[in-house]
Amino acid sequence: QRKPFIFMNAAGLPRDLDTMVHEAGHAFHYMLCRHDDLVWLRGAPLEFAEVASMSMESLCYPFLDEFYSPEEIKRAIRKHLEGIVSVLPWVATIDAFQHWIYLNPEHTCEERTAQWLELGERFGGGVDWSGLESEHEAVWHRQLHPFEVPFYYVEYGIAQLGALQMWLKYRENPTAAIKDYKNGLSLGASRTLPELFEACGLKFDFTTSMVSTLMKTVAEELDKHA
Repeated sequence: QRKPFIFMNAAGLPRDLDTMVHEAGHAFHYMLCRHDDLVWLRGAPLEFAEVASMSMESLCYPFLDEFYSPEEIKRAIRKHLEGIVSVLPWVATIDAFQHWIYLNPEHTCEERTAQWLELGERFGGGVDWSGLESEHEAVWHRQLHPFEVPFYYVEYGIAQLGALQMWLKYRENPTAAIKDYKNGLSLGASRTLPELFEACGLKFDFTTSMVSTLMKTVAEELDKHA
C-alpha cells in the first residue's frame, strides 16, 4: 500500500512536536504521490520536498492548542519564526563558504578563516563575539554538510522561502491554500522544480523583493507574539 512511516526519537520536549509535524509533512507528501507507477517519481527534488515539511510546520499553528496553553502557543510560534529568521542568513553563509572553498583549492587555513569571518559579517553581521573569537572562527564546523554532502544546504533556504509563501496563502485563504498544497505535492517528481512551486501557487523567486516581503510579514507576526 506504500504507506510512509515516521522514525524519530522523543524526549518529552517541545522539539518532539516540531519534529513530528515536520516529518508528517514529508509523510503527507509521499501519501499524495505514492500512486505513481514509476518509483523515481514518488518523491520530489530536495528543494521541494522540504517545502512540504516546512509548510506543515506553520500550517499547524491554528491547532497548537491541542498541545499547548495560550501562552505556550505564543512562545512556540515565536521560537519557530525566530528560527526561520536566523537560519536563512546561515544557509547563505554556508553556501557561499562552500563555493569559495572549492573555487580556491590551494587556500591556507588562515585564508579560510578570514573568508569565513568576512562572509559571516556579510550575511549575519551585528553579533558581538567578544571573548569568543576562536569559537567564531570555527563555528562552521557544526554544520555537517560541507564535510559529508557538499553543496547540499542551500536547498533548505530555497524551500523555506516557498514554505513562507504557503503560510501567507494559508493566512489569507486556508481552504484554497490547502488545495494548492495538495495539488503540488501530488505531482511528486513529475515536474520541474519551478513547475512544482507554481502548482502550489508559489513563486520560485529569491529576489530581494520576495525576501523582504516575507520577512516583513514574519516581523509583524513576531510582534504579535512578543
